[in-house]
Amino acid sequence: MEKIGIEYEETEEVGTVIHIAIENIYAGNIIIADEIKEDARKGIEILKKQSGIRKIIMLTGDLKNIAEKIGNNLSIDEIYYELLPENKVEKVEKIIKNTNNGTVIFVGDGINDAPVLARADIGIAMGGIGSDAAIEAADVIIMTDEISKIEKAIKISKKTLKIAKQNIVFAITVKVLVLILSVLGLSNMWQAVFADVGVTVIAIINALRNLNTKKMS
Repeated sequence: MEKIGIEYEETEEVGTVIHIAIENIYAGNIIIADEIKEDARKGIEILKKQSGIRKIIMLTGDLKNIAEKIGNNLSIDEIYYELLPENKVEKVEKIIKNTNNGTVIFVGDGINDAPVLARADIGIAMGGIGSDAAIEAADVIIMTDEISKIEKAIKISKKTLKIAKQNIVFAITVKVLVLILSVLGLSNMWQAVFADVGVTVIAIINALRNLNTKKMS
């Protein structure tokens, strides 16, 4: 605008500013900026209440003013901006080293996030708008692109692990008990069948409880 001699109005809006002139007369501007997902604030608030989550960090390639505005609006603990893909990997490496054997979860959707998703302890990709590279590199895929679903995924994983441990303890206990009874000559064929087939069926039925995820909101 200055080069062609047109006076224009500065704007304090955060984003990419496109100034428009019609027949050498300034007409206004268009602001291009990322929109915060509808459930982003709710999702982060829920995650902050989780006992196992100590810090939420944002890694982005956006400019400083854009990153800080979004990060502050969402109450992000730490904000790192103007990062290239390799810079994101370096930051995650440092974060992993500083977690003292903790688990680092990275959430992303772009092709530039793929290396970080693969490097993090757990990579979560947004399946709706996410790139193929990000989806392939991720461990967990959220098809609805809702950040609040991360908390539900954590609950499902904890419940799955709990059920798996229950099944292992139950199966080993029954088999060892029947084995001892067999050595003492106190077991019969039906007890052996129960220790084999019966334990398997009960373990499967117990595992089916994990299909009931509607209550885990």
